[in-house]
Amino acid sequence: MTDGADDDENRTSYAAPALEKGLDILELLAEAGEPLSTRQIAERLKRSKSEIFRMVFVLLQRGYLVREAGTDRLALSRRLFDLGIRTPGGRQITSIVLPLMERFSEETGHAAHLVVLSRAQTVVLATTSGHLDAAVTVRLGYGRPALEANSGLLILAFQSQARRQSLMRDAEPEDRERLGSAAFLNVFAEIRSSGHRVAPSRDIMAVTDIACPVIGPAGHAEAAILVPALRRHGFVTDELAIVLALTAVCSEAGAQLSL
Repeated sequence: MTDGADDDENRTSYAAPALEKGLDILELLAEAGEPLSTRQIAERLKRSKSEIFRMVFVLLQRGYLVREAGTDRLALSRRLFDLGIRTPGGRQITSIVLPLMERFSEETGHAAHLVVLSRAQTVVLATTSGHLDAAVTVRLGYGRPALEANSGLLILAFQSQARRQSLMRDAEPEDRERLGSAAFLNVFAEIRSSGHRVAPSRDIMAVTDIACPVIGPAGHAEAAILVPALRRHGFVTDELAIVLALTAVCSEAGAQLSL
């Protein structure tokens, strides 16, 4: 009984209500996936509008929130993403892979995206533009639910079952259930067998996603490099050539991650 009482006392002693309110706001906006008004935030967090307003003011001043143009609704800024990619893991992957992606884009002309998984979502850490006269580019931080993105499926395919479940622990319940279905297990097996993923984009029409995994020292995919190949009239994309070049780049990146 004493241990439990001590734990409760420690939690009370070290509580930081203002900090907790700020974190609650950030987590709510991240999970909501859409801008919310101060009133909506207060209602969902079951707090008064006045105390939420004070926290929102500070978060806006510090650059963690932005107001949606033309409305009073609030959304997360890129600041958390920028902080995230400055962590040792994010810096290492980006610093190693980005120069190789730039070389790939220079040699092939194709744009490329460096993608990782975070909270069951794909996240674009870096992009290169290539030099073709038409290409698909996305903003840094762009993401989709892992099971709805070819890069997400690719990364999940090159994981142990336990690690796959860990990567998806923040997913919606239905996605966690689908993760172990026969349909997705077959997709993962097919991707592992081929070593890459070539499939129509699950987000953008007239685009074929060509992706390869960056395998780290532990033997699982740390990231994916994806080439969004635009399907154009009178232009034939040599998908095999892209796969071969991308495989070489990912292999070189994985070897450097192991150092």
